[in-house]
Amino acid sequence: MSDFYNPKEIEKDYYEFCKQKGYFEIDGNKNIQENGKNFAIMMPPPNVTGVLHIGHALTFTLQDIITRYKRMDGFKVLYQPGLDHAGIATQNVVEKQLLAKGIKKEELGREKFIEKVWEWKEQSGGAIVKQMQALGITPAFSRLRFTMDEGLQNAVKKAFVDLYNKGLIEQNNRMINWCTKDGALSDIEVEYEENKGKLYHIRYFLNDKDYLVVATTRPETYFGDTAVMINPNDERYKHLVGKEVTLPIINRKIKIIADSHVDMSFGTGIVKVTPAHDNNDYEVGLRHNLEFLTIFDENGILNEHCAEFKGLERLEARKIVVDKLNELGFIEKIEDYVNQVGHCYRCKNIVEPYISKQWFVKTDIATKVIEKVNNGDAKFYPAHWINSFNAWLRELRPWCISRQLWWGHQIPVYYCDECEHIHVSERKVEKCEKCGCDSITQDKDVLDTWFSSGLWAFSTLGYNNGDFGKGTLWNESDIKDFYPNSLLITGFDILFFWVCRMLFQSENELGEIPFKDIYLHALVKDENGQKMSKSKGNVIDPLDSIDKYSADILRFTLALLAVQGRDIRMSEDRMILVRNFTNKLYNAVNFLLLKGKDYKILGSYKTTLGIYINAEFQKCVNETRKNLDEYRFNDAAMNIYKFLWDEFCDYGIEFSKADESSIDELASVFLNAMKLLSPFMPFISDYLYHKLGSTSIFENGSIMVEKYPKINEISTTEEQIIKNYELCKEAINSLRSIKKTANITDKNAPAQIISEHKFDEYYLKLIAKLAKVGELSQDENPKESFSVNVSTNLKTAIFVDSKALDEMKAKLENRYKKVLAEYEKLNKMLSNEKFVANAPAQVVEQNKIAMQKAENELNEIKAELNNIG
Repeated sequence: MSDFYNPKEIEKDYYEFCKQKGYFEIDGNKNIQENGKNFAIMMPPPNVTGVLHIGHALTFTLQDIITRYKRMDGFKVLYQPGLDHAGIATQNVVEKQLLAKGIKKEELGREKFIEKVWEWKEQSGGAIVKQMQALGITPAFSRLRFTMDEGLQNAVKKAFVDLYNKGLIEQNNRMINWCTKDGALSDIEVEYEENKGKLYHIRYFLNDKDYLVVATTRPETYFGDTAVMINPNDERYKHLVGKEVTLPIINRKIKIIADSHVDMSFGTGIVKVTPAHDNNDYEVGLRHNLEFLTIFDENGILNEHCAEFKGLERLEARKIVVDKLNELGFIEKIEDYVNQVGHCYRCKNIVEPYISKQWFVKTDIATKVIEKVNNGDAKFYPAHWINSFNAWLRELRPWCISRQLWWGHQIPVYYCDECEHIHVSERKVEKCEKCGCDSITQDKDVLDTWFSSGLWAFSTLGYNNGDFGKGTLWNESDIKDFYPNSLLITGFDILFFWVCRMLFQSENELGEIPFKDIYLHALVKDENGQKMSKSKGNVIDPLDSIDKYSADILRFTLALLAVQGRDIRMSEDRMILVRNFTNKLYNAVNFLLLKGKDYKILGSYKTTLGIYINAEFQKCVNETRKNLDEYRFNDAAMNIYKFLWDEFCDYGIEFSKADESSIDELASVFLNAMKLLSPFMPFISDYLYHKLGSTSIFENGSIMVEKYPKINEISTTEEQIIKNYELCKEAINSLRSIKKTANITDKNAPAQIISEHKFDEYYLKLIAKLAKVGELSQDENPKESFSVNVSTNLKTAIFVDSKALDEMKAKLENRYKKVLAEYEKLNKMLSNEKFVANAPAQVVEQNKIAMQKAENELNEIKAELNNIG
């Protein structure tokens, strides 16, 4: 084994070894599995087009920590991996590749185009699977699923048919969100952005002289107006209700109606009604039985209702239409106006409200889920996310699930070309059940990608897969063993996209909530709390971080920062701190190897130091397990960090220099501690474990499939020894403080401990050696010419030469005068109301900070003067 730790070499070799040994699979830990203990967690399937980003890294890291913990704790574990077919994104990738060769998908036809997509998927898709392995995650890769594999296609068809038969899916003409490039979008696929646009005030004439002025941000849509409306309580316009106005240019007459929807304070208080192209106007149109005029096609091209502007693209038409209206005297005025405009979450195109015949999932699908979650069948971490869950599902709108794509799950609906009878079937329909005609056409649309991923919690377990993958991708006992899943970990940003849909789709299909616990982590931001973006140049690439530091360091850094409910502030500095931690561990092992070799885990501890360090380790085990069971990843990581750095390295190793009889026992604790660390930092923990025991992972296996340290009670004897060592540490720190303050370099200076606690000879020798003092006695009072330090539970004192003491006092008194002068100057400045009122806020704040710093320093100097007094 090499004399230095090379993470690049070690991580790659160890990972491949563990993967080949089958450790990641559900029976990888068969030797330690306990009856009745099953654990399942689903990987949110990343897009087949995806590249690993820091958000993925956080999700996968937390999932893998809990997976490794459960695996070592004797659970039969399924960490289910997979990829999403990503309908829009994948089709766009392949279309662009074809266009680069001068080929349009329409020239190929649907069947040939889909063949090209499958070719791309096999050759280039799924690169993210290799990238995620660099993180050291351990899903059961032999069971890797793809949302378009044959088994999951079967499950999707069955789910659609079941929901249709239950009356929870319908085809209807509704107002939907329409992207002229990507087609229908659900409400949560629309991203709203602030837009600095214009508010156009247009004249609608009542007669040759009189007119009303309506205000709109979308003047090109006025061709679809079928009414103007006023508020029924608006005294200015009440008398006009029932009369007509004439639309400019096209001279079509429309009625004036009254509706309480109108905000009397907006614009002129008169609003145009375009029922086919505005969500609010759509509802008004239904209430007043207005005509619904669609004025552009699915590509956003204006139609025959738009007179001379027919053939123009809707957004390009705006300026042309406004210029013509202005030329003809129909524009009253144009104002700057800021509003929120919806954009397609994929292509960023401006989304249009559009009436279209689509397939919808009805809102009734969520009724039972709301009740069950609120009855405690599933628990959110952090708990406040149940409020967002309730708010969205209780206001749920029909979910548009049809998409105008070729790549995806083609909707299992078939139309008879003769009698137009609709067949909803899992199997291809060859003949019309109504008229017997064999001319049948399948619905050309595909299902929303989230429909198939909404089945992920159970479809991957073989449910309704047919025989596809049986015995390889899934086992017959999977539903019994792994449903409901134990835990879901994902980002809060897909609570509505994915989590809620999995909840209601799974519950509807199996009658049971799909997971018991739902952990939603926050966003990973930069060190200043800013969102990461390429334009800001603050993106942290996880693959670069792994290359520069290691997978272990990235994983542990993310875990330390993963406080429930708080955004993660990630930085290079954080990773450097964790790198220092790995160096500390490496040096600890090297120290132990200087004292011995072939270390083993011991069954009992005999030396005082061994009992102490093992008892501290046991406290760490108990806390770590408690925190992992509550998904407090940051607290669990910090427990291990503090034990290994503060207790083991800073004190255990140091104490052992005064008591070498404990070395074997310290090494035993360290070996156990590597098992405790293993779920967080799997590679260095395995490496150091084997290095210390003079064994090899390749011959002796990985600790990832050994038992996790168990919870044990701390005995009364151990508690007393812990107390003794805590007082030792306090005495050492107190003596070191005096030496630093009084600038004492003599390692043989006599010292004292004044305490009610009686230290025996063993502890006095330990304290003297580590504090680097001479003869150490325990007395009732400090001796003359001894400088004193008072700490929480005791006093310590060290002899100081009177001349040195006087010099030290003089130095401190001079420093006190200087700092006091600075403090008084700042205090005077900040007491001046004129200065505070006129100075820049930043300057005032800087002076306040400086004054507080000076005050703290004065208090420190006073304490030092008292100590050496």
